[in-house]
Amino acid sequence: QVQLVESGGGLVQAGGSLRLSCAASGRTFSSYTMGWFRQAPGKEREFVAAMRLRLGSTYYADSVRGRFTISGDNAKITVYLQMNSLKAEDTAIYYCALDRGDTGRYNQPYVYDYWGQGTQVTVSS
Repeated sequence: QVQLVESGGGLVQAGGSLRLSCAASGRTFSSYTMGWFRQAPGKEREFVAAMRLRLGSTYYADSVRGRFTISGDNAKITVYLQMNSLKAEDTAIYYCALDRGDTGRYNQPYVYDYWGQGTQVTVSS
């Protein structure tokens, strides 16, 4: 059974920073993508960032590009999301996800096979 465990959420003032972590356990993967999505109250889940761990390729939503940085450790099946210059509109539950097929459709929630429980990020203005 694969499990994804997120950590690092919390409350921060606008302009501040947070770093999220997500570690996968339960099996190994030869090629996979790990992504971050977020969901604010009353809104649909939206793509934030993703990384194809074996290739090192990274992808970002326009709303976070230049402020957020995704990185990862392929050996540990772990991905991080460094969030800088946070805004009130970044407030949401952030979810980590893993696509074991490494489909390349990194911004589509339906391709991800495993999801974490989510971690709350609240940015006060």
